Amino acid sequence: MTETTLIYLLISLTLARLFCHARPRLLATLSRVRRERLLDGVDSVVWAGVVALFLIHFVVRSFYIPSGSMLPTLHINDFILVNELVYDVTDPVRGDIVVFHPPGGASTPDKTDLIKRVVGLPYDSIEIKDGTLYLNGQAIDEPFIKEPIFKNFGPKTVGSNEIFVMGDNRNDSKDSRYIGTIPYENLVGRAELIFYPVNRIRVFNFRQ
Repeated sequence: MTETTLIYLLISLTLARLFCHARPRLLATLSRVRRERLLDGVDSVVWAGVVALFLIHFVVRSFYIPSGSMLPTLHINDFILVNELVYDVTDPVRGDIVVFHPPGGASTPDKTDLIKRVVGLPYDSIEIKDGTLYLNGQAIDEPFIKEPIFKNFGPKTVGSNEIFVMGDNRNDSKDSRYIGTIPYENLVGRAELIFYPVNRIRVFNFRQ
């Protein structure tokens, strides 16, 4: 259900509820218990919808995975829930899967938001050699990536208030190696869970 559809549904239910209140004879054929259950059910749906709209606007948003750049962690056609408030109160950490606006000048179709994993924080040195990621000179074990990295990179030092991001499918990902580091101000939020398809439901918890 889209946000617009939800709004139309809430308006329709609210109008129906008001109409029934103004014209109680419309429900006169129902018993008192059934009438109260029906109206309580409508009220519950309306309140649930209002809460959902509040969450969509101010707390969370859904995000559709259009490509295989985050395989095997995220699959094409996965729908995930993104926490939009988390980076208002805390900074990103390594391992977070983040949604962000492409930095200025980055070549992405329609300037759509991207999703990648945080591998470097401010002042970190990032280097890739012999298929391995090196963070500040130390080799990093990454069991979640699809395969060893083909191309060498760096070293590259991350700037202040920026992060270095990469897709888990390192050999098929347009990430900070190509579009540059991501300013904090470009962050949309942190991926919290896959909610669709049902057989892919999974909660992310990378913070120790």
